[in-house]
Amino acid sequence: MARKLTRDERRAALADLSGWHDVADRDAIAKSYSFANFNAAFGFMTRVALLAERMDHHPEWFNVYSKVDITLTTHDAGGITGRDTALATAIDAVA
Repeated sequence: MARKLTRDERRAALADLSGWHDVADRDAIAKSYSFANFNAAFGFMTRVALLAERMDHHPEWFNVYSKVDITLTTHDAGGITGRDTALATAIDAVA
């Protein structure tokens, strides 16, 4: 099982992740992405799905037309781990 990040580790990780923020009332991080249209948003989600499957770490997400909201947490660790920050970095690379 992945180890939950300490408060200082989490703060440092968020400082390195552009646009990612803490989720209120949850031990999770989130980011919203906007695209030109549904096709672009769905293409992004497809690339992220393939990436998440390779990393064996899957996001919580919500899509409406051209907007994709992503939340990351490691459920079996009870919060944010290095797996979440690694996936956030990888998601940003394909955005």
